[in-house]
Amino acid sequence: MVLRAGLVGLGMMGKNHARVMASTDQVTLVGIADPVGDTTSTIDPALLVGSVSELLEKNIDLAVVACPTSEHEDVALQLCEAGVHTLVEKPLAVDSEGAKRIATAFAAAGLVGAVGHIERFNPAIRSMRERINEGELGDLFQISTRRIGPFPNRIKDVGVVKDLATHDLDLTTWVGGSNFIHLSAQTAHKAGRPHEDLVAITGLLQNKVVTNHLVNWLSPMKERFTIATGEKGSFIADTLLADLTLHRNADAPTPWEGISQFRGVAEGDMIRFAIAKPEPLRLEFESFRDAVLGMDGEVVSMSEGLLAVENAEKVLESASLLTPTISEST
Repeated sequence: MVLRAGLVGLGMMGKNHARVMASTDQVTLVGIADPVGDTTSTIDPALLVGSVSELLEKNIDLAVVACPTSEHEDVALQLCEAGVHTLVEKPLAVDSEGAKRIATAFAAAGLVGAVGHIERFNPAIRSMRERINEGELGDLFQISTRRIGPFPNRIKDVGVVKDLATHDLDLTTWVGGSNFIHLSAQTAHKAGRPHEDLVAITGLLQNKVVTNHLVNWLSPMKERFTIATGEKGSFIADTLLADLTLHRNADAPTPWEGISQFRGVAEGDMIRFAIAKPEPLRLEFESFRDAVLGMDGEVVSMSEGLLAVENAEKVLESASLLTPTISEST
């Protein structure tokens, strides 16, 4: 069976989705909806339409939604009403009320509804989670993430919490195997935009794993790190390079008894794992395709996407109680 696929949104992420969709087995990309069209002249003009309703006229079986976050709800509900299996880029919606309406509608319709939390398909994160589940760290103590870089001009309708930090909030609950019971945060507005561009978050999962997350759009360098620390050592995942490194605690006793009481663990072996590195976006879309075909493809469900939005709102609520407004800070 060949699935007829449609794409909504032709920004930077949309173009990447178009590339993957056009080269995936058992899928034919038949249309792309964007009112602006293709500003780079890299897409076949025959694929372009100006609206979702025109896209639906192409009798699509599945769709990817990569338009601005503020439009996710309206677009997703249109696709749901038409019976189209849909993957919505994260965050699922601009707020939890909208995300809940989307998740409820797709569940009621019996359609495959997925959310593009792509870090779950990053080889380094997947390997880290598998190894933690197999007990390679023993008891898990802490998950720490750092996601920083320059401001992406394409983002205009949400701040760094809902755009970037939702990656970390989602992957932390996934890797940690538990949801947050506490979130506290500080945000800042440093670049004159209406939404926050910096956040520092601390959290606690239900299984007592402590978390912290540094996210901003203000750094000249781009970094994507996730560190999981447990009783046997630490995993460090560099998701830009899809590298995973293990720093083990040393088995050898500290020879100087007088200083051993002041030290925690000692440095042991360091191992950089050789892991397969398929493109996360392709793996994500192929898994979505398999789910549509009834082949048990792994997807991030819309209920999980809703949870990420709800946790992002808790972060913003905490920050609003502690952080001065833009007018107060200028």
